[in-house]
Formats: sequence, structure tokens, C-alpha cells
Amino acid sequence: MDQKIIGRKEKISLPELGLRLVWAKVDTGAYTSSIHAENLEVVELDGKRVLKFQPLLPGHKAYTGDEVFFEHFREKKVKNSFGQAEVRYLIETTFELAGESYSAEFTLSDRSKMRNAILLGRKILKNRFLVDVSKVNLARPYRTK
Repeated sequence: MDQKIIGRKEKISLPELGLRLVWAKVDTGAYTSSIHAENLEVVELDGKRVLKFQPLLPGHKAYTGDEVFFEHFREKKVKNSFGQAEVRYLIETTFELAGESYSAEFTLSDRSKMRNAILLGRKILKNRFLVDVSKVNLARPYRTK
């Protein structure tokens, strides 16, 4: 399988979240990927339990304020960047990077104190990408082909 070379920061799209070409930090130290989410709430919709939230922070360039709904979600115990275990919601969604579309899991968390609202962990990267930490936006040439 051909691995594409990406940089330490890349622009990705998350169509099911209504996000197009948003900066994401590539973090080979993190296992799972995560997205900043606001106003997370499990609600009942047409007799089903659904996770409702707003992706990104108000003030983020790509923030729309739109609520998104996920029927397929679960809770997962993860270690945060400070090494403390916490329970987060996990969704499976499609992300687009380097001209390709992939299915991947993202945890939803409060990343308001972090510089990047989206983090791509090594579970997503494995067997798909090689990371050149000295560069950013290397996926762009793949997108324009």
C-alpha cells in the first residue's frame, strides 16, 4: 500500500460534521484522534438515542454553530494529555486528507485550551501516511492532482 507523506499540520475535511479544509495537528504520540466539541448532549430523536454537539469552538474560522447528530457513538476511556483517565464520547466518521476519503474514529473533547481543535492520532495514520515533522500542508499537492 502506498503511504502518502504529510506534514505535522494538515488541512482535513469532515463532511458529516460540515467542516471543509480545517487545520488538524498530526500527533504521532496520541493513539486516538480527537475533535473539539461544544454542548454535547445525548437526546432522544425518533425513539433513538442520539449524540448532539457543535464541532469546534465559537471563534474558530470554520465554526458554524450548526448542531450535528450521531446515532452511532459510544463512550471510551482515554488518557488526556495530562495522563489522567477520562470518559469521552467516540464517533466514527469520514475524513478527507491528501485527496482520499477514510473512515476513522474521533473522540469528542474539550480542546479549548489547546492550540489545535482537531488532533490526528496514530491509529488514523498507521499504514496510510508517513509524517515529515519539518513541513506543514504537504497533503495539498495530493488534493490538486
